[in-house]
Formats: sequence, C-alpha cells, structure tokens
Amino acid sequence: MIKYNLNCKKCKRSFDSWFASSLEFEKLKKKGFLTCINCNSKKVVKSLMAPKIASKKNYITGINDNSKIKEIYKKVKEYQGFIRKNFKYVGKNFAYEARSMHFENKKNNKGIYGTATSDEIRELHEEGIKTEIIPWIKDKSN
Repeated sequence: MIKYNLNCKKCKRSFDSWFASSLEFEKLKKKGFLTCINCNSKKVVKSLMAPKIASKKNYITGINDNSKIKEIYKKVKEYQGFIRKNFKYVGKNFAYEARSMHFENKKNNKGIYGTATSDEIRELHEEGIKTEIIPWIKDKSN
C-alpha cells in the first residue's frame, strides 16, 4: 500500500488517499476514477511527499524526539527492573517451569519469567496456565 497526497487543480483542495501501488494510482487516474473529495473534479494530481521514516535504532533505544515513545520506553524499563527484582529468571525453560508450578501445585514465593515460543505460550493458555507477554528491551548500557 502507498499513501499519496493529492491536490485538486480546480478547487485547490489537498487530501490523502491510499493505493495498492503507484501503478494502481496511474490506472485509476487514466480511467477517470479519481475525483476530488470536495468538488468532484477529475483534475486530481499527486504532489510530492516526504516519507516519514523512523529508524529502528531510535525506537529501540528511545532516543527519538517523540516524548510518548520515550515515556513508553522508560515505563518498560521500570517493569523490567521490577520483574528482575521480584521474579525468578528461568530462561528458555519457561514453559516447563510454568507447567511444573501449575500441575504440581508448587507454592513458590516468587513468580517466574523467561522466554517461550509463541507455540509454547499458546499451549500454556490451552492448558489453563495464565501467562503474560511483555516487551523486553535489551540493556545496551554495558
């Protein structure tokens, strides 16, 4: 999908529209199916648009100027700190340990955290074992 900013040459109105591809835009324009949302004129042209690209690094490290992203990043890091302090890390044995706790009625003072595949998580849910998935940001400060 591609989003274009379109301009009407008749009423000078600007609006956005989505297309399957640039070729699809050209087909619709050629057949006369593109009309202005304001005046129904067929004198619609696409204008130049600057792509809005966010680098993966900025989103992962939270360096982006967007304060909401920084706020979310900070909150996830707080949750991670809480989890590390209050839960037992079981690594890739998460599914096994969760089943052991559930079926053997192990009364453990600490909950557990670790990694599991999406299939393992689905199977745990099917078995009635409640789990939560949270985003985990790798600490790159070292």
